[in-house]
Amino acid sequence: MSIDYKDAGVDIEKGYEAVQRIKNDVESTHGPEVMGGLGGFGGMFAPDISGMSQPILVSGTDGVGTKLKLAFALNKHDSIGIDCVAMCVNDVICTGARPLFFLDYIATGKLEPKQVEGIVAGIAEGCRQSGAALVGGETAEMPGFYARGEYDVAGFTVGMVDRPNLIDGSAVQAGDTIIGLASNGVHSNGFSLIRKLFPEEKWNEQFGETTLGETLLTPTKIYVKPVLEVLKNQSVHGIAHITGGGFIENIPRAFPKNFKATVSNGSWPVSEIFSLIQSVSGLSDDKMFNTFNMGIGMILIVAEAQNEAILETLTTMNIKAFRIGKIENRADDEDGLCFV
Repeated sequence: MSIDYKDAGVDIEKGYEAVQRIKNDVESTHGPEVMGGLGGFGGMFAPDISGMSQPILVSGTDGVGTKLKLAFALNKHDSIGIDCVAMCVNDVICTGARPLFFLDYIATGKLEPKQVEGIVAGIAEGCRQSGAALVGGETAEMPGFYARGEYDVAGFTVGMVDRPNLIDGSAVQAGDTIIGLASNGVHSNGFSLIRKLFPEEKWNEQFGETTLGETLLTPTKIYVKPVLEVLKNQSVHGIAHITGGGFIENIPRAFPKNFKATVSNGSWPVSEIFSLIQSVSGLSDDKMFNTFNMGIGMILIVAEAQNEAILETLTTMNIKAFRIGKIENRADDEDGLCFV
């Protein structure tokens, strides 16, 4: 009696089916810079560096975390793909780099082609939203490693910026304005805490016009195109993506240690989901701002004179943005962020 790969739990035919299901979504992200197609050993991309004096490649990688548990329970997988892309490209744009291409990695216990199709559809949508080409990926079937119906997904992106246009915080100075770009909700951070506060039986409870689960599953906002639009005509001194660690860890990463960010609490609307989380958890304001984005998914640090023009540009891109604070000189005994 022989035992083949399928007997061991790996169905190669389903892998072929998954590839056919995702083909159109993948190709929908391709432009003339993409070389080759699905099935190669490496994704090929020929970037246009005309007009650049010193092109710099900027890379980023991330996953979605335990937010995946909601996708499993609600059987909704496309929004998770957007999250995966967002967590990578939103980091890369903090340097001013335009994302060029993206690759994904999906690992599962038993490959379900329709499920993979949903995940990759979301990844392709995230790539379209950010202007990145989906040039490759890997789907790994790992029987006995993941529970049936569960998977993990991670992504990797490469962007490019000309060195004279690199945003590294060195241009930040006292008096600069901090502009906050509104988030879509919780995005993809803090879900280990959220799942402890709101167990699965609560995810179908009504919350506003939808359910709590659907609200929490709302995909991460992708800020790439609005930021690139701002950079066409205005200069930005620093950018921070508000992810794990919230305001307190991420905003000080955008400027040198001799400055501090003074944030005006109440200068932007905070989504009801954060009020609910704080009410149920009993967390202090400091803990909330050190865990969640609190309604602001990205901040731009700009010269005061350009504040209004940048806010207008963001408005034309349908991005809600608010002047939430300023940059000040920092004393040796002060933290990099304070609230007023």
